[in-house]
Amino acid sequence: MAADPRKTPRPRMTASQRREQLIAVSRGLFAEKGFEGTSVEEIATRAEVSKPVVYEHFGGKEGVYAVVVDREVQGLTAALSGALGSGGHPKVLLERTALALLDYIERSEDGFRILVRDSPVAQATGTFSSLIGDVATQVEQILIDQFKSNGLPTSTAPLYAQMLVGMIALTGQYWLDARSPRKADVAAHLVNLAWNGLSNMEKKPILTKP
Repeated sequence: MAADPRKTPRPRMTASQRREQLIAVSRGLFAEKGFEGTSVEEIATRAEVSKPVVYEHFGGKEGVYAVVVDREVQGLTAALSGALGSGGHPKVLLERTALALLDYIERSEDGFRILVRDSPVAQATGTFSSLIGDVATQVEQILIDQFKSNGLPTSTAPLYAQMLVGMIALTGQYWLDARSPRKADVAAHLVNLAWNGLSNMEKKPILTKP
């Protein structure tokens, strides 16, 4: 039986194109099912290739996961570092940082879902918590300058940096699914709590006795 002349064979992908395709397919599966819930067989099936092709390019599920996470970490780090390194009033920097995280979530929802999930493989490639720790280190210096100008002890700046960045990160995780209120409003409320709290801080806070 003669082949149907209307059917043209799909062009063969180059090695680089195939690699990018496998990364894109795996990224979607990891966001949907997590690392543990995704198999090499599922990656191969969705990419319409055989399992050996996945092993050939990445050595297995762990390899492609490491690449996916590394790309997302680099993307989010660049966004947050860019917001913090642009200079300006501390309140404006806080607004930019909050918006940078929400912008990343908006344009890279799958990537953020992958980052906020813990996986044994992520311990070697970087986790969301370690990334947030790096950002907190940058925020620490901003807080030190602000504490000095307000006569507050700078020794507590590292602790407050972790609190501040953690608050933004957790709010981002909440907004990932809620998507309400608007992005700009979420950032404004975050800054309202953080900045107005900072502007009226006590030098030696103590808990209220019951």
